[in-house]
Amino acid sequence: MKISGRAIKYGDNLNTDVIIPSKYLTSLDPNEWARHAMEGIDPDFPKKAREGVIIVAGRNFGCGSSREQAPQALKHAGVRCIIAESFARIFYRNSINIGLPVLEAPGVTSKVNDGDMLSVHLDEGKIINESSNEIIFASRLPGFILEIIKDGGLIEHLIRILGGRGSEV
Repeated sequence: MKISGRAIKYGDNLNTDVIIPSKYLTSLDPNEWARHAMEGIDPDFPKKAREGVIIVAGRNFGCGSSREQAPQALKHAGVRCIIAESFARIFYRNSINIGLPVLEAPGVTSKVNDGDMLSVHLDEGKIINESSNEIIFASRLPGFILEIIKDGGLIEHLIRILGGRGSEV
């Protein structure tokens, strides 16, 4: 599975309260969350993300409150993949559960600049920086996680493997 997009780069410890401030969680509409994603640090983020982007970030991405809406806001804004030095575990798992690819790649922030064009080969854990022709390796995702992502998320994956049984729930 290959994903391409322009990099938007952020630093360390970007927390879920920054990704989607709690004042917007009164809405149940993920498109509303997307309109306010990252507004405290990057007011133009929703406009930039619309074209389909890859977030590149430092350590501990998605720390803070364990809110499921944070990865949903990013996905609905147009984020195709997130590559970080490391993730808060709950954010990492929530992202996989909604089919948003997340890769850990130590040293990635020193090899990617804001605006670089990236190609991500999920099956291989390989990231090609098309702007610098550099190859970056990420931790490979286990097969079962790749299947969840390819199916579009955990619920879609379970519906597929159960043959549609329970899809009326």
